[in-house]
Amino acid sequence: MNNMLTDFNIAIIGGDARQLEVIRKLCEWDAAVYLCGFDQLDHRFSGSTPLEYDELPFDQLDAIVLPVPGTDDKGKVEAIFSKENIVFQEEDVAKTPEHCLIFSGITNKYLNQMASQTKRMLIPLFNRDDVAIYNSIPTVEGTIMMAIQHTDFTIHSSNIVVTGLGRVGMSTARTFDALGANVSVGARKSEDLARITEMGLTPFEMKDLEHYVKDCDILINTVPAPVVSASVIANLPPNALILDLASKPGGTDFRYAEKRGVQAILALGLPGMVAPKTAGLILAKVISQLIQEQLKERGDS
Repeated sequence: MNNMLTDFNIAIIGGDARQLEVIRKLCEWDAAVYLCGFDQLDHRFSGSTPLEYDELPFDQLDAIVLPVPGTDDKGKVEAIFSKENIVFQEEDVAKTPEHCLIFSGITNKYLNQMASQTKRMLIPLFNRDDVAIYNSIPTVEGTIMMAIQHTDFTIHSSNIVVTGLGRVGMSTARTFDALGANVSVGARKSEDLARITEMGLTPFEMKDLEHYVKDCDILINTVPAPVVSASVIANLPPNALILDLASKPGGTDFRYAEKRGVQAILALGLPGMVAPKTAGLILAKVISQLIQEQLKERGDS
């Protein structure tokens, strides 16, 4: 697929180091890129135009790229490279052409309502299987890094319990197994339990989690639900480590873990932390692909 996006107007509004790779690739692909929230960067991107939020040409935009977290529940956009207070507003989205795409890592009620009211297409990238699977790679590398940093034993021969066999759970279980750990994986679906068995790992039903953590060295949660409860934590060895990879607020009773003295870490944004360039490139490729698909539908390609 030809990635050139000549005459395509894109605004990148806020974000972290991952957005830098998105900006770089979109500029390489000859899009007209407007940057908001990057005024404190040490360098500039050739082909981009830095603007304050109220200077953005919303009426000309073909796409808007928000940070991975999107906005907060009042529309505020995180911008770590700027001190500008950026609030993404419905009235501005309403000014965009009807075909304007809005990209965000995740969505929330504020963004969903905005998209519904303005009839603009909102694309939460992390809801896509391809993005989630690609992102599982730096997520697992970051999990390994944190496991090493916060323990005094080797991963090899340690007892690892993983909750969930989703896109991150499968990659995590497979990688820790490859490092020589004894890996048990909890799931609810019978087909997932069968897959865990096929992978040569120890399967168990999630309802039995508290019985499978008694000899656990590291408990890795990937389920965005309160599954690592007080009763589960009560059965963990005192020196066990909990790494919660689920989206905020995670699936762990952090209050009880602290009370019991069990180290529990909510490990958010690992791809952006350990491999922002790779994570940004993943987003850039998918954004480009979706834009190309829209151009084809519009007959502009």
